[in-house]
Amino acid sequence: MDIRQLRAFVAVFEERNITQAADRLAVTQPTLSATLRQLEAELGTLLFKRLPRGVEASDAARRLFPQAKKLIADAEALSASFKQGEAGQELALGIAADLGDSQVDRVLRAALETAGIVLTLEEGCSGDLRLACETLRCEDELFLPLAEENFVLALPTGHVRSGKDVTPQELKQETWVMCPAHDSQQRLLALLGSYAPAHPMRAGSLRLAAQLVASGAGIAWLPASLAEKLDTAQLAAAPYRRRIGLCYVPDALHKPAVAALLRQLA
Repeated sequence: MDIRQLRAFVAVFEERNITQAADRLAVTQPTLSATLRQLEAELGTLLFKRLPRGVEASDAARRLFPQAKKLIADAEALSASFKQGEAGQELALGIAADLGDSQVDRVLRAALETAGIVLTLEEGCSGDLRLACETLRCEDELFLPLAEENFVLALPTGHVRSGKDVTPQELKQETWVMCPAHDSQQRLLALLGSYAPAHPMRAGSLRLAAQLVASGAGIAWLPASLAEKLDTAQLAAAPYRRRIGLCYVPDALHKPAVAALLRQLA
């Protein structure tokens, strides 16, 4: 059994189609089929049942799949560990929207201080691991918490209520800037109750909402890190907090750069 056979098996298992798996691996269909037969012969069991359209995985294939993925990841990590002295450890870091500059800066500094890491920054849900709010963590991901922050009432500079505790009733005449797509704004509507604005200004993200507030468009309920350059007040209601951290799938730990950054942050 070799890595080539395991890669062929994983591709077919995930694609459930010999032709599509062959295209994915850039090999011919007969070559892929022959590789699978060699693996089945070595294991002494049938891995796939050929169907008119695609293949069906056997129970043996389902048992093999997680082990095959781990063996492939281990092999890639071993190879990378020998190459890192020459080219460095490549790390792709995804940065979610709506994060404060201070939160992003902390992780970037840690990555740059980790010896041998060659960093690539990407936007959104991508990369070997990503910096995001915990509510954006996928079900199959692990989460390393790095920061926790309260939401505050963000105000234009010089606002009369800056630095105060205010009630929803006191804000009934204010122009609100809201981000309907964000889960925190549903919580805000519940807190405002009958004083919720009927026609607020809208922003596509919390960061854009902060920019509208800075321009004097209105007030918004934002994470503290996004309101660092704005006047703020406290909304007299139950506090609302969010956790920021790194999201990553367990297999990512086999990549030396990921493991090194997590150690640095720990």
